[in-house]
Amino acid sequence: MIRQKIVAGNWKMNGSKESVSSLVNGLLEMENSGSEVVIAPSFPYLSQVDGLISGSRIVLAAQNASQEVKGAFTGEVSASMLSDFGVKYVLVGHSERRSLYGESDELVAAKVKTIFEFGLTPMLCIGETLAERESGKTLEVCERQIQAVIDLVGISAFEQLVVAYEPVWAIGTGLSASAEQAQEVHQSIRAFLAKLSESVAEKVQILYGGSVKASTSSALFQMPDVDGALVGGASLDAKEFIAIVKTAG
Repeated sequence: MIRQKIVAGNWKMNGSKESVSSLVNGLLEMENSGSEVVIAPSFPYLSQVDGLISGSRIVLAAQNASQEVKGAFTGEVSASMLSDFGVKYVLVGHSERRSLYGESDELVAAKVKTIFEFGLTPMLCIGETLAERESGKTLEVCERQIQAVIDLVGISAFEQLVVAYEPVWAIGTGLSASAEQAQEVHQSIRAFLAKLSESVAEKVQILYGGSVKASTSSALFQMPDVDGALVGGASLDAKEFIAIVKTAG
């Protein structure tokens, strides 16, 4: 089965009105791609980016969402609010949310459930730390993080979400898993899902994230189980991000 590739840019906590405008205008110059191109700005710039990309093929994502629908949760942003914009995807369980803000597997699963309830598509981030990789627990960690979501929303939900494998040790460090290392984990994730549903495992798109650059993305995208990339720092440079999109085809 041919799965469309996704190249998603996670801008994290970066940007200003001026820089966002400049970056998006640069991205709008890219040629049409066979891949889906996604950008995830910080919350204050969602409306600005929504307006700038209107009529283009660039897709809008949010970096997070609350598991709560509404109420006295100061500083939180709900999936229902995100649905007021042109948001399609919502990142959930990003390693920085897990490690810096203590988000548990169960909380991440609850967020996935709420995101689905408002017609948005979760982009479920999973991955191991360096210590976990060195102790041979990579697959154990990834499977545990996936299983928490399956337990709450079921295996069939994975037909409607995207998985992003992002080894924590490769995020913002300049280090990156080799194409072969990424393929090994992606293949194992797909095999884990196939135990419950072969059709779901075949359809689900699995992205790689972790210091992705144009110089490394071509080899990554040639791997049969790598369906795109979740790009961090390189997505803040329009030329670099466009170069990554081009390697995806």
